[in-house]
Amino acid sequence: MKQLALVFIGGGFGSTLRYGFSKYLNNYETGIPYGTFAANILGSLLIGIILGLALKNETLSENTVLFLATGFCGGFTTFSTFAYENHIFLKSGDFMSFALYTIASFVVGFAMVFLGMWLVKYF
Repeated sequence: MKQLALVFIGGGFGSTLRYGFSKYLNNYETGIPYGTFAANILGSLLIGIILGLALKNETLSENTVLFLATGFCGGFTTFSTFAYENHIFLKSGDFMSFALYTIASFVVGFAMVFLGMWLVKYF
């Protein structure tokens, strides 16, 4: 039961922060979801650091990893929002934004996970 509470609380913090990113960074005039992109990229970096620390020297407890990686990062990153925003690009016929946003999200997101794990390994 404790682990469920940790994931729940971490997810609440992550979701709240994601809401703030979307509210203040998404550009509603152009429809470009900078806030969603930033949350996904930062969340990818954070999960890389968190899991890298957990693997490197076992300094993070299982409960801490559940709270931070599963809860916070799970609530903070936004795949469902990402999918919806891509639907909007496709529906409006904005194939260039769809392609750039999708490719950049995957490439930079993966790179941030690797960067986070690399940072933990070498610093």
